[in-house]
Amino acid sequence: MLVTERHTERGLLVTVCDPDVLGETFEHGDVEFTVEESFYDGDHHEREAVRDALARANVANLVGVDVVDLAVEEGYVDEANVLDLDGTVHAQFVRL
Repeated sequence: MLVTERHTERGLLVTVCDPDVLGETFEHGDVEFTVEESFYDGDHHEREAVRDALARANVANLVGVDVVDLAVEEGYVDEANVLDLDGTVHAQFVRL
């Protein structure tokens, strides 16, 4: 999975995507979503490192079946809040 970490005024922003969705555009009804390289391209990490990054995140943006499944398994995202994007999935979480 591709992981980036950015320190923001709201804390640590973590973006993670599955490599196969980077640069792709997906649609859901009237919503078009592009997995922008400038936002999601990062270092390759295995599941354990992604778990660690999500544990530290104040805000996370996640795209792809593998990473969203991991976030659901770990309890960061409720499956009911996962957006199906006709070919992949997207989820976000904010820790207050």
